[in-house]
Amino acid sequence: MITAERVTDLRDLDDAFTIRETVFVHEQGVPLNDEYDEHDRTDATHYLARAADGMPCGAARWRPTDKGVKLERFAVLADYRNQQVGAALLRQVLADAHAAYPEATLYLHAQLRAIPFYERHGFEKVGEQFSECDIEHFKMIYRG
Repeated sequence: MITAERVTDLRDLDDAFTIRETVFVHEQGVPLNDEYDEHDRTDATHYLARAADGMPCGAARWRPTDKGVKLERFAVLADYRNQQVGAALLRQVLADAHAAYPEATLYLHAQLRAIPFYERHGFEKVGEQFSECDIEHFKMIYRG
């Protein structure tokens, strides 16, 4: 069974950062300086997913912005994709972000290949396609 929980321990935060670096920097070519930002150690709430054997396999974060609550940095290690890791992370992140900011708009910037996943979980594309770190995205808003 996959579990996804809010990070409360620095070792778990290190695991989340390692997963993000593996997926975004090494697999997708995002520059290291663009992957990490000031929010990582200030206002972001981080999550770590673990496989049934306890192995860290996914990460995500959310943070309040002037536009609502932005869900970010969803990353799942290649060996664990299509095994409900992303769904477990998304469910926990949505629940916690909504509990903390019940009136806020929940939104994210989805890579093109992730759009069907987010649509299955209640998100809707808004606006025009755009590029972040040379990867095409759409803004998506949670409609529940």
